[in-house]
Amino acid sequence: MNPFKKEKMYPKQVDLNAVINEFSTYLKNNGWKVQEKVEGNKAIIQAQKGGILRDIIAADRALTFTLENTTQGLKVTAGVGSWIKNLAITAVEALLLSELFLVVDVPEMLWNEHVESQLMKKLDEIIQKS
Repeated sequence: MNPFKKEKMYPKQVDLNAVINEFSTYLKNNGWKVQEKVEGNKAIIQAQKGGILRDIIAADRALTFTLENTTQGLKVTAGVGSWIKNLAITAVEALLLSELFLVVDVPEMLWNEHVESQLMKKLDEIIQKS
């Protein structure tokens, strides 16, 4: 497993459209540029933020969250990935089979740890009430 990504399992399946819509709205309301796609039992949401993030992280990078309803429940993975151009027309299945998450340097890793933890808590709240 890539040490630069986090995985969490929830013991239930959720309405991915509802979770993605609420999380996307939260991110946008907090100044993030967001793109998302839901396809069947899988979803991807990417978020970029200006300011300090742009100074630390390359402009083509984004926090990337993947969600997948499985027979065991909902699997959520979060980490840094490349901003996917044309996400709206790209098959989610193909993206999940590729290596979405990147290896990052120390300043980026520390910043991401803080932000991912904060955003994962919010995503956790949304999923728990779904």
